[in-house]
Amino acid sequence: MKKKKNTYAEITRARKLLELPEQATLDEIRTSYRKLIRKWHPDQCQEERQRCLEVSARLNDAYALIIAYCAGYRFSFTEEAVNKHLSDEEWWLNRFGNDPLWGRGGAL
Repeated sequence: MKKKKNTYAEITRARKLLELPEQATLDEIRTSYRKLIRKWHPDQCQEERQRCLEVSARLNDAYALIIAYCAGYRFSFTEEAVNKHLSDEEWWLNRFGNDPLWGRGGAL
């Protein structure tokens, strides 16, 4: 049996249900899911029990879909890709670290 690929629409619905922006880290995904599942878990929920069960199930499905999508994502470990994620300070030091004018300890 061929594995079903998730469509953009399915991923987008799951992302919105989990209240995620268009770009999120795994930590942000987990945090948002945990916050929402605490709110909607049938043992905690203040709404009608059946609604809580339905929303919890939808949240679980959305989280599983997003995590499966992330697990199948191919990450690039090239220098160019890694350098796209440098902090401002790391970028500056990589660029000017040894420069006598702009680098560390080289001010006039």
